[in-house]
Amino acid sequence: MDAHRDAGDSAADRDGRGALAPAGGGLTRVRRIVIERPGGYDALRHVESPDPLPKPGEVRLRVEACGVNYADGIIRMGLYESAKRLHGYPITPGFEVAGVVDAVGDGVEGWQLGDRAIGVTLFGGYTSAICLPADRVFATPASMSSAQAAALPTVFLTAWFMAHQQVYPRAGERWLVHSAAGGVGGALLQLARLAGVEATGVVGAAHKIDAAKALGATHVIDKSAGDWVAAAKAIAPDGFHAVFDANGVSTLQASFDALAPMGKLVIYGFASMLPKDGRVNWLKLAWDWWRTPRFNPLAMTTSNRSVLAANLSFLSAEAPRLREGMLWLLERFADGRLVPPPVEAFPLVDAAQAHRRIESGQSVGKLVLLP
Repeated sequence: MDAHRDAGDSAADRDGRGALAPAGGGLTRVRRIVIERPGGYDALRHVESPDPLPKPGEVRLRVEACGVNYADGIIRMGLYESAKRLHGYPITPGFEVAGVVDAVGDGVEGWQLGDRAIGVTLFGGYTSAICLPADRVFATPASMSSAQAAALPTVFLTAWFMAHQQVYPRAGERWLVHSAAGGVGGALLQLARLAGVEATGVVGAAHKIDAAKALGATHVIDKSAGDWVAAAKAIAPDGFHAVFDANGVSTLQASFDALAPMGKLVIYGFASMLPKDGRVNWLKLAWDWWRTPRFNPLAMTTSNRSVLAANLSFLSAEAPRLREGMLWLLERFADGRLVPPPVEAFPLVDAAQAHRRIESGQSVGKLVLLP
């Protein structure tokens, strides 16, 4: 960390909880979004509660921006496995925040009140204040707004994990990246560019082509304009060394078939199986589950092609490795080798509108909520 609390902080500067007192003194009310039970957009309720109090080893952030991810809508629908296993309902969604440190618990070193910081959460991010373990809090790069900072952790850590812990890129390789103008897809394009990889992005609409090119795609395929499989084959007749797919049944088999020998298909979502109107169609979901490809390990052995998968929320046991990845990413944001994605912002109270937007498939980059 590059922020350091003054060694001269006295007991008089601390409140009765042993935490450095928030600037301005007294307690405030926290606003957050709660999902009491799974449902449509109306399941997102705006509530108030007392300020959280930092425990020993924790940092409290006064949140200025909360990242919105496609997974948040799956949590709202009741289909996100880690939300059911690791938390349950009621639940406040959100995996990332950015804001200002306004209190610290006992034993915390390296933070001053007013320091700008990014927080990585396991749920709970749609809020105006949050307490987090100090090892999940990171200094915000000086050139970055809080809205940009809140857009980074989930998508870039997911991309970093897939690219550098599963695929291991080599210069000159070819990657195919679905949803290339979205959060994770755009992050993968930037990581490919840094590694000297030739990336082909697949987007769902013409207005996303320029965004994918700006992030580092050598080629962009607009699948709304024609056969993306044929276009991908023309770009890489011998196949791709890695294909990253968050669509699910609509593209998985074709993505696997597009692999070169020794290629890896990395799956991190199933967006085509989910609704665009906010409510689950259980019949369609069952039909799509039945149609989802099952990959034969005997066939994979003979073809030397592999299938991998990633879900960041089930990696809490790997927190030290993810912290390493976050620090690696922030170093590259600080010196300009990586840039934040385009950001579209909504007020916290309009979380439902943000969910509609991200589930429409029309957004580019990242969405954030502003408390």
